[in-house]
Amino acid sequence: MTAHVPAAALEAYAHGRPGPGAEDTATWVVEVHLESCAECRARLAGFAAPPVRELLDGARETIMHRARTGPGPARRSRWRRWTWRWTDWSLPAWAATTSIAVLVAFLLDSAYPHRPSTVLLLAPVAPLTGLAVAWSRHTDPAWEVVAGTARAGLELLLRRTAAILSLALPPLAVAGWLLGTSPALWLLPCLTFTAATLLLGGRIGVTPAAVVLGLGWVAAVVAPALVTARAPALVQAESLPGWAVAAAVVTALAALRSDDFRRLTSWR
Repeated sequence: MTAHVPAAALEAYAHGRPGPGAEDTATWVVEVHLESCAECRARLAGFAAPPVRELLDGARETIMHRARTGPGPARRSRWRRWTWRWTDWSLPAWAATTSIAVLVAFLLDSAYPHRPSTVLLLAPVAPLTGLAVAWSRHTDPAWEVVAGTARAGLELLLRRTAAILSLALPPLAVAGWLLGTSPALWLLPCLTFTAATLLLGGRIGVTPAAVVLGLGWVAAVVAPALVTARAPALVQAESLPGWAVAAAVVTALAALRSDDFRRLTSWR
């Protein structure tokens, strides 16, 4: 929005009745504009009811008084700052679970070398549970605060995705190296499914997208492979060109749909 917010829209927003579909349209448009427009923020204050203005004035005076007389802010270490910017509290438990799953898959491959590789079957969906918990309103108690920040869109999701991949890829790399498997056989499917989750997550929510893609892969590929004891074509070397093209296409589409993550529907 380049022009100022109309007076009627500001008054409706101040009284909590911006109209139908407000969550994804009117409310978000007004709030994004207010973040960068001091004039509209001042106009908005004029539409607030007298009790609200009195409450805000009292809160402001209290905050300013405590800011002048209270202790200084605590200094954070570099590690803690990195943690808050790139991860959330739920990721360590997810990383431990993923590492255990990869270890079990490696042990199964070592014990039954003539059966389809469980590591390769697990690789595409290994990061999906991490994405599901890192961008979910049910696992992040501060999701409303996070969603209301200026960097709550694709940038924050990409940071968390990078943190998830940095935790998921090393166990897969070690397992693949010990099994003598080409890195591309597990890396390309892993990146493709991660990008597909981001693309679909912008429309239906990251958590539902991870569930749909994960269960679809298990039902269509993993389960038949375990039942028939035959390695599917999707985890063989001949499939690498297809995975490379799919990864490039899905990543490009996810980048084009980056604005989807500015809507609350991406949080489920």
